[in-house]
Amino acid sequence: MCGRELLPVLGQPQPERADAARNRRRIIDVASRLVAERGAHQLSLDEVAREAGVGVGTVYRRFGDRTGLVFALIDEHERRFQAAFMTGPPPVGPGAPPDVRLRAFLRALVDRTVAQQDIYLLLDLAAAKGRHGGPYRIHHTHVAALLAEARPDIDAAFFADALLASVNVRLIRHQLDDRGRSVEEVKSGLDALSAAVLHAPRGGRPGGEA
Repeated sequence: MCGRELLPVLGQPQPERADAARNRRRIIDVASRLVAERGAHQLSLDEVAREAGVGVGTVYRRFGDRTGLVFALIDEHERRFQAAFMTGPPPVGPGAPPDVRLRAFLRALVDRTVAQQDIYLLLDLAAAKGRHGGPYRIHHTHVAALLAEARPDIDAAFFADALLASVNVRLIRHQLDDRGRSVEEVKSGLDALSAAVLHAPRGGRPGGEA
């Protein structure tokens, strides 16, 4: 790589030329359409480049490989999802009680995971190979904050992990395909699980502590 890269300033978007931004937008739009039509496992960077009208080298330089492009697709949707639960209208966004927001958040996360399950399966596979990424930490922080607000006496971090584990893409796919449950039944199960956490005995903590 020629020249010296400038490090991005924390909290500010990385500078991007107008033509590079347009190319990125075209690549993301084409990739999103192809995934919706054929599934993430059929995503070809060569085809994405051809339909986006850019050189295949541009796609590889920008995203590295198919998993890198999948991460970019996740990031696009995650930005909108985060805006919904951080600043959007209730019940997912601020303004509703924490227990109501928790239920709405988990239900919205199920919908998003089901709608993008092919992408999430690739993301899950990448994490299993040591390429960790994705929005989990932000989701965990949000769920733990809601739990701490509703029940300051419980271990919010532990129960946030436990609740989010139930929204794992492989588990949801198992529930839908192997167990024959509907998406609404999966959501109802999460409603019951979060209610059990929120109504746990006062002072109860993992490991038998009181």
